[in-house]
Amino acid sequence: MATVEYEIKDRVGYVTLNRPDKLNAIDVEMRDELWRILHDINDNPGVWMAVITGNGRAFSVGHDLVAMAGRGDGLYDDEISTEDLYVYQTQIFKPIIASINGFCLAQGGGIALSSDIRIASDQSSFGWPQAKRGIGSVSGPCMLAHRVPLNFAFEFLFTGDIITAERALELGIVNQVVPHEELASATDAYVQKLMANAPLAMRAIKEVAVRGLSMRLEDRVRLAGIVNRRLQRTDDAIEGIKAFAEKRTPVFKGS
Repeated sequence: MATVEYEIKDRVGYVTLNRPDKLNAIDVEMRDELWRILHDINDNPGVWMAVITGNGRAFSVGHDLVAMAGRGDGLYDDEISTEDLYVYQTQIFKPIIASINGFCLAQGGGIALSSDIRIASDQSSFGWPQAKRGIGSVSGPCMLAHRVPLNFAFEFLFTGDIITAERALELGIVNQVVPHEELASATDAYVQKLMANAPLAMRAIKEVAVRGLSMRLEDRVRLAGIVNRRLQRTDDAIEGIKAFAEKRTPVFKGS
């Protein structure tokens, strides 16, 4: 059984973490499989966007502490780490939706926070409980602490408390909370809305936003101008303006 299921359907890459008996805890095999799949999402022109979810009661509870005990994460020079996954995922300039179906803890939270839009079931919960295990965290201080007010991040990281989906929504960790049985349809509604738009335009917007995080304003706007001028020469940009003038729905081709 594959630890991660991957299907491309109608130009959407669907990624399902698939260790339900272990609450989709991340072991070496799952980490390596995610690495391969993320590269396909990035490199495959037939994939315009992606959705990540989990099989069973969890999105992911983070590292499999038993399977990874004594091994470390990225311990060897030629081995990828979960940190590598976070960085690479955030640098895929295609929309990525996290469809959070249950427990979303530690490294599971890192994968969710590395996504662009997060939709949560009302049965999902979030937390970074590493302090309770005497271990450190990467996604907590490096990602959560940069997405919510620092005092709240410290509260969750110091206490290791688990919060509800509604609390996560209040703090902006997720975009939307829906009844559990409506998660798939709510995710699909986002997918259809995004797929109606020009894929190259969304990639350009994401590229500027992500690359601009560490830039001064002057450099950010300069980057945006360069990317936008590149975008204006694409067939999709020409089609979008033409369709607007002709009062019809544009047909984008990703070129």
